[in-house]
Amino acid sequence: MSAVPDTFFTATPDWRWLIIWYFFVGGIAGGCYMLAVLADLFGDPGDRRLAHTGYCIAFAAIVLSGLLLTIDLGRPLRFWHMLVQSHTGRPMFKPWSPMSLGSWALLLFGAVSFLSFLATLADAGRLRWRGVARLRPPGMLGCLVSVVGGLLGFLVAGYTGVLLSVTNRPIWADTSLLGLAFLVSAASTSAALLVLVSYAAGWFNAGVYALKRFDAWVLMLELLVLAALVASLGAVARIWLSSWGVFLLGVVVIGIVAPLVLHWRGAEAGRLTTPIAAALVVVGGFLLRVVIVLSSEGVGPV
Repeated sequence: MSAVPDTFFTATPDWRWLIIWYFFVGGIAGGCYMLAVLADLFGDPGDRRLAHTGYCIAFAAIVLSGLLLTIDLGRPLRFWHMLVQSHTGRPMFKPWSPMSLGSWALLLFGAVSFLSFLATLADAGRLRWRGVARLRPPGMLGCLVSVVGGLLGFLVAGYTGVLLSVTNRPIWADTSLLGLAFLVSAASTSAALLVLVSYAAGWFNAGVYALKRFDAWVLMLELLVLAALVASLGAVARIWLSSWGVFLLGVVVIGIVAPLVLHWRGAEAGRLTTPIAAALVVVGGFLLRVVIVLSSEGVGPV
């Protein structure tokens, strides 16, 4: 009989729904910002509206994710202890700590996404300070802000998976692919959300269509990453032989396979194919985080 991995002897950190929503919303924030930057830098002039939507969603999502994380701390008023030393008042940054790195990434990304949000409002004529629009491409300053924000968004979208990997819990600490899985999932979920919002708003230009095709490719990549993740767990993957395995199968079927089928058979399935596929991807992205978090939380110390 093979030995039980050390991760089965550790206590659970008791992460529940607030953290699940934090992971999900934070991934959307980073993913939508990255896609908005790509639309701004490499898209056609008609894609500027798509980028506008991405920046707005990213800012709203990063504010919400920060609130969720702060509330989950137990003592919300002490959230600043994650950034500042309480005794000296100096900034507290530990580059070797995923939690410290993530806290600063959230703060900096929140600041940059706020600037992009203001620039978007100014560009649309909804803000009196029209000079703020220069914080958005194609100007040099706007490109700099967007590139920095895109890098921070990339970090925010994937660091939660890395954070789980250092907790020494079953599944979380038994694979090095959680960060990649969360990053790819954030990209597919964010692309689907932008497509869904665009469809609901009644506009579907070439940029949105390209985003739809991009999402289909990312979904195929996500399927490969999830297969590699399960394979990398080895014997620990037996946790998913329980009811959680059914949920994981649901993630694959609902959030990946069904949307891909709808993408391929779109002309036959009718005009609702696009919003249905996009909605399924968003639901699948949320369910993935539910399965990853709660399946490990359900394993008590042996």
